[in-house]
Amino acid sequence: MPDHTPHPWETGWTADTSRLPGTRRLWLAGALAFAVATACVTALVVNDGPRHTTTTPQQTGAPTDNGPGLLSFASPSAPTTAPPKGGRGTTPVTPQTATSASTSTSASAEPRSTPSKSPAPHGSSPHSPEPAAQGTSVRSVNYPDRYWHIGGDYVRLDPVTSPADRRAATFTVVKGLAESRCYSFATAGGGYLRHRNFLLRAEPDDGTPLFRQDATFCPRRSSFGGAVMLESVNYPGRFLRHQNFRLKLVPYQDTELYRADSAFQLVEGLG
Repeated sequence: MPDHTPHPWETGWTADTSRLPGTRRLWLAGALAFAVATACVTALVVNDGPRHTTTTPQQTGAPTDNGPGLLSFASPSAPTTAPPKGGRGTTPVTPQTATSASTSTSASAEPRSTPSKSPAPHGSSPHSPEPAAQGTSVRSVNYPDRYWHIGGDYVRLDPVTSPADRRAATFTVVKGLAESRCYSFATAGGGYLRHRNFLLRAEPDDGTPLFRQDATFCPRRSSFGGAVMLESVNYPGRFLRHQNFRLKLVPYQDTELYRADSAFQLVEGLG
């Protein structure tokens, strides 16, 4: 079938040479690219907006008891086992008046009475006598009818029943031979009380530094009102206490029995 499409030269129409071939397709492609770019930019703006997130604060350190249901896991305090401390040379007081013994207890058994005690605050001054040339006797707190008493060469905790016993239970408290802020106990015979092999005894002064140290005791606070504990100056941590009614130096023990056995009252001399 013959083609009747008119040719330009037949109709007088000429091609538009002002526009490059394919321009319409380029415009369409450009419009599509612009639409895609706009959509991407819009998506980025939406995604980059502020985000509302909830964060859980991390716990730092050990749990604390700041509210219901929270427990504290703090380590428990260690028990106090250190020996009592008190200032040496603290304010002295006048020795208390001694009372006569009302009962006598056999040395084969030590039934312990319960003294009333008044715990002293930490760091308080012990009650101690004034170191002076006066008679002083040393009375047990948990055996108030017994006193330091020289029996032979040793010092025991005995009842005092005769004038001779009273003289043997009376001493002169002077400034410590090895430490002036502590005490030494002079005997009527011219000697001093000292420890040897950790036992308290009466001996003459041999003039040696060892004797002066063995005969010096420092007062420390006691948990019993009006009483002191006496610590050795050359064996810190060892205190005079009675065991089987003998006076000896024993390392400190954090027990009620030890504190009672090592608590003494310095009273007016019996002799």
